[in-house]
Amino acid sequence: MRSPIDTEATDPDAGWLATVMHVAFFVLLCSSLSRYLMVHPDAPGTPWVIILAIVLALLYVLGPVLGPGQDDGPGDPAGTAERGDRSEGRGRRTPTPAHGFWLAAVIGTWLALVALAPSFGWCAVPLFYTGLRSLRTRSAITLVALLTAIVVGAQVKLRLRFGFDPNLMFAPPAVAAVATAVFIYSQRQADRLRSVIIDLVRTRRELAATERREGALAERQRLSMEIHDTLAQGLSSQQMLLQAADRLWETDPAAARRHIRTAESIAEHNLAEARRVVHDLAPADLAGGGSLDEALRTLAERESSDTLQIRFHQDGTPTAALPDRVQAALLRIAQGALSNIREHADAGTAALTLSHLDDQVVLDIADDGRGFDPVEQPGGMRGHGLPAMRARVRQLGGALTIESAPGEGTVLTAVIPLSPPS
Repeated sequence: MRSPIDTEATDPDAGWLATVMHVAFFVLLCSSLSRYLMVHPDAPGTPWVIILAIVLALLYVLGPVLGPGQDDGPGDPAGTAERGDRSEGRGRRTPTPAHGFWLAAVIGTWLALVALAPSFGWCAVPLFYTGLRSLRTRSAITLVALLTAIVVGAQVKLRLRFGFDPNLMFAPPAVAAVATAVFIYSQRQADRLRSVIIDLVRTRRELAATERREGALAERQRLSMEIHDTLAQGLSSQQMLLQAADRLWETDPAAARRHIRTAESIAEHNLAEARRVVHDLAPADLAGGGSLDEALRTLAERESSDTLQIRFHQDGTPTAALPDRVQAALLRIAQGALSNIREHADAGTAALTLSHLDDQVVLDIADDGRGFDPVEQPGGMRGHGLPAMRARVRQLGGALTIESAPGEGTVLTAVIPLSPPS
């Protein structure tokens, strides 16, 4: 078991405690010397008492220069947390050889003084602190017990001519025991607190790492949804238009050129969307303060073709502007749904219906295509489009439902609740 840590470098209160103990030592040393000189001015041993007192003072001053010991390991909680070292006693100090010799010299000089002048026994109180601060716990307790016994013996010898005094026999051990117990208890509490700090630092770093991972995953999910609902849809449309132009190039050049011009327009729109995805901006159709109704109407007109007619219908009047996140999510859902209709449904018509209710907004996308069986797909989802739509709606606290059956078309409904007006 190790001694309590020397916490002067890490605990601000340890500095003033050490200062108080140092001042107390010199006060007791001076008072003991003064008393001796007043009571025994002409005693033969007076010169030796003065010399030993001066030597003891000089030795005590030399202690802070030598330092209390060498580090067993890093006492910094953050550094300890980095290495995951939770062993008890890390950051504590053990006496160096020089410090051990110093402590032995101080104790030896004090013992010599007590032998010549028992009143110097009171200087043992600050020495208790020095031993507790410098040595391992068991060694420090042994030293305190030894010093206490010497103090008791010196005081009993000094007062023997006045008769037996129980206070001299039992008071010093009681005071030493209380002081030692309080000191060790406070230092063990400091060790426990240090362990808690280490755990908190580790937990904070793990939480920060988790947040970084979650942030990276969220950003990957955002980019995947944006790419699917914008760039992938545009590329699919361009591919279909170019294929149609290739088929009509010889028989109907005018129609082929129209398809190419439409593909060029879609490519230009996709370029703008790509730049907005990179900068995490609102969809291009919502740029410039446009409303969701206008953006969906524009989307329906742009995505309509000779083989797929798309209509837009608005139901109800919004009492307030929809939040930007809600508008962007519903527009992306509409884009992804139309992409699925074009690629998989083989539909001739589709309808976008935006309904403004008091406490929610509802977007319905219906088509008359081949339909499918949602039960056969895990969670009613297939591919990447539907999971992305569900993720967008879930982030806003809403719900996405799909009604479809083979040969009967599909109706996709996104319901997003609106916060009540404050």
